[in-house]
Amino acid sequence: MFRNVLLALIALVIAIGGGTLSAWYAVNRFDGFGTLTIGQWTGYPDAGTPQSDPYAKARAAREGAFPLGSAEGLAFYAYRDDQGQALNRQCTYRMAGNSPNSRFWTLYAADLALIPLDPGADRPPALHSRQIFRGGNGAFIVAVSPKAQAGNWLATAGAGRMVLVMTLYDTPVGGNSGLVDMTFPAVKKVSCDG
Repeated sequence: MFRNVLLALIALVIAIGGGTLSAWYAVNRFDGFGTLTIGQWTGYPDAGTPQSDPYAKARAAREGAFPLGSAEGLAFYAYRDDQGQALNRQCTYRMAGNSPNSRFWTLYAADLALIPLDPGADRPPALHSRQIFRGGNGAFIVAVSPKAQAGNWLATAGAGRMVLVMTLYDTPVGGNSGLVDMTFPAVKKVSCDG
């Protein structure tokens, strides 16, 4: 009888521990279903819609996030540079190229919990599509750096990893039928002090 009780307790510990661990992994580490990856950027077109998967809903509920609906916009996240290295707040990056079709977009740096970084007083915490300088072909270059840069500069501060968040408003990218040019600017490391 003691052996049966011991086996039942072991099975119960495995079931509860395994279930808790798999739920934690699904909410914290699993990207979810329906991700849209374009180069270094990843978006979740179904977030904020009834088609959103249960893991995305749980993650949004835990984080207190309020994702945009599919008709409103779509956020894309860059966690790594073009060489696959994690983005670091102490490094300088060059973000160059075009943005996908959208009426308006914003760009900011955030920590891994997606809380916007505070770059300090008199430093730009975010950029948007109507304030940047562009080349003759519509392409732009943004310097993401803790040090002041000429031209389009997105300031960072502190130490540790970061995420670049580009939110497209009024865009057809989420429901792409193949007719939309889906290019995102590439993020290249220029130098690193940390």
